[in-house]
Amino acid sequence: MENKPTVVMMGLGYIGLPTAALIASRGLKVTGVDIRQKVVDTINKGQIHIVEPDLDGLVHHVVKKGNLTATVSPINADVYLIAVPTPFKENHVPDLSFVMAATRGILPTLSKGALVILESTSPVGTTRKLEQFIYKERPELKGNIHIAYCPERVLPGNILHELKHNDRAIGGIDEASTRKAISFYKHFVVGELHPTNAKTAEMVKLVENASRDNQIAFANELSIICDKAEINVWEMIALANKHPRVNILNPGTGVGGHCIAVDPWFIVSEFPNESTLIRKSRETNNYKTEWVLEKIKNSALRFKMEHKRDPIIACMGLAFKPDIDDLRESPALYVKDSLKEEGFSVISVEPNLEFEQNPELTGVSEAIQKADIIIFLVAHSEFKELAIDPSKEVLDFVGLK
Repeated sequence: MENKPTVVMMGLGYIGLPTAALIASRGLKVTGVDIRQKVVDTINKGQIHIVEPDLDGLVHHVVKKGNLTATVSPINADVYLIAVPTPFKENHVPDLSFVMAATRGILPTLSKGALVILESTSPVGTTRKLEQFIYKERPELKGNIHIAYCPERVLPGNILHELKHNDRAIGGIDEASTRKAISFYKHFVVGELHPTNAKTAEMVKLVENASRDNQIAFANELSIICDKAEINVWEMIALANKHPRVNILNPGTGVGGHCIAVDPWFIVSEFPNESTLIRKSRETNNYKTEWVLEKIKNSALRFKMEHKRDPIIACMGLAFKPDIDDLRESPALYVKDSLKEEGFSVISVEPNLEFEQNPELTGVSEAIQKADIIIFLVAHSEFKELAIDPSKEVLDFVGLK
């Protein structure tokens, strides 16, 4: 019978928890580590703290079976996965403090033969920094443990399927580390596992999201051009996509999430002179959000001039993409917060957040009824086919209508 390694997952967020649950479902013993006691307590009850289809049932199952346990401190294990945030600081400089804190946390429990895998999206060279840090603090481990980088490439809302079925690029600090990491991922990934080195794997992740950012920037720029030309951008894109080799994405409020809105800056920060197109795409997508904000403010000003009072504005959607609860780097949330800070009367609608825990939120029907101006910022399923009074102004930035 195959010997199944014990696993520690550092970070139980949008990637760490689904990954930990998937690994545990394959019969491996997983200890999930998170600094938030409330998250740990929730998971140990067999419950979840994020919105992701099918995750609640899986977590309940693996916790009840005893294959997944959550704690605030790591234990000794065969494999350590690090899946913590990597935001950026001022001037878009990558912030590796969470990664280094997680690495520091596992140092006392590391044993010879252990495998350490960084999954957090990171600047090129981060895995080597991890290696140097570990060996500096634990010199006796040099040459006696394996270290690798393997980024996730999943779509929120379909994470469990994609964690299992998507191909993975896996790069170790040496060939032995790459082989050991591939052997581990075979326990729960049916997609193809592609061996490379750590540096290349790090760049692969950044380039994938920079490519998406570039495609979205093209669509968002088209939406601004079409607005000025008085052309329906949704119809125009649909017709252009009839070309067999054209596939233009749909524009939106901007770009959010912890990946596409962040990762390209890691390239720009490291290679500022060479990444002109990558930088421009980031700037275009950020500008689109400011453009949306100005369109809303102009609409509110027209309403006030006509009706002699301030309008009630319903911001429909706060998440960074449809049908999830993730607010990280959300352009919709930025628009809502900016309007409120400038004194506008705003109703916030986000059907994927727990209503009881967010008293500032308003239900969909109530918002549609109360608002004078209805702003669609996210294309949530709940917003489709809504019956809206034709006398009310609707600004649709995501192509729902």
